[in-house]
Amino acid sequence: MRALIFFFGACLAAALVPLREPGAQVRAEGFPGWPDSFEGRALHEEPLIPYEQRAARSFPGRIGRFTDGNRQIILRWVNRPSRSLHPADVCFRGLGYRVVPGSLERDAAGALWSAFSAIRGQERLAVKTLIHDNHGRTWQDVSAWFWDAALGRSSGPWWALTVVDRLKE
Repeated sequence: MRALIFFFGACLAAALVPLREPGAQVRAEGFPGWPDSFEGRALHEEPLIPYEQRAARSFPGRIGRFTDGNRQIILRWVNRPSRSLHPADVCFRGLGYRVVPGSLERDAAGALWSAFSAIRGQERLAVKTLIHDNHGRTWQDVSAWFWDAALGRSSGPWWALTVVDRLKE
């Protein structure tokens, strides 16, 4: 009987972890600033689109939109575990894109990125995403990152990177 009570108590505690994040006041203390370059290319900051502006109001960190001249790079700096960090495919679906899952892609540094195509009308985009901490850990899945962060298996801050490139017809 004690084991059953312990089991249900552990389940309840796990279910309440996502609710422990503070709601009203969002702080971005310790923000190191945006990088000047990405994958060897200079970054130029662009204004957030309205969807990103709304998300930024309650985001636990910072959101920035950049271009390297060819690609869009969305950087999200996160200073605490939060369900406010949504998977990029969810954001693209919310913007009216059809999302087609792709396979994992390995970058020049050996990190694995998740990838998908986003299609809306004649527009076809190749999107890749990655989350990393400052200790070399990476995640391709927001949920896996969240639980590692929420349970203390990774300490922040974290960077969520989304790279968007137009697909050639």
